[in-house]
Amino acid sequence: MALSDRPLRGVLFDRDDTLVVDVPYNADPALVVPVPGAARAVAAARAAGLAVGVVTNQSVIAKGMATREQVDATNARVDELVGPFDVWEVCPHDRADDCACRKPRPGMVLAAAARLGLDPADLVVIGDIGADVGAAAAAGGQGVLVPTARTLPAEVDGATTVARTIEEAVTLVVAQAAPVTP
Repeated sequence: MALSDRPLRGVLFDRDDTLVVDVPYNADPALVVPVPGAARAVAAARAAGLAVGVVTNQSVIAKGMATREQVDATNARVDELVGPFDVWEVCPHDRADDCACRKPRPGMVLAAAARLGLDPADLVVIGDIGADVGAAAAAGGQGVLVPTARTLPAEVDGATTVARTIEEAVTLVVAQAAPVTP
């Protein structure tokens, strides 16, 4: 499966199980371990002139299991090991909060696009679950699903574009790249 022919100017990544190994409710920088190929994939997107960012649900904050500062420190470690990223958008809410930013809703994608000065249709979200690609679609962008052990078969079946690895996903995006001019 492939992306549409629309030129792309940026890529937003999910954090857990896309960029880094998922440690449930992780807010400890010492536990951050990149997914194989993540740093190379981000570097390839950046080298192609694409804006790069992260959109991540972090309900650990709403659950009271970590502070925003702890999550920010964890994200800084991800940025150090895998980035750098041009923008980070974090949803601190739980599913029951019914916010506009929690994926699969489009809030974080729209906010990242605005901060990058891009039309959401110029972005791709790469993630490991249906909510990631759902947020992209809800914002008017595209999504690439990179399934993991926790990805549901229905999410794979419902995805427009599926890649085996984060590097393969970025290769698909780079093939459609229309670089951002500084």
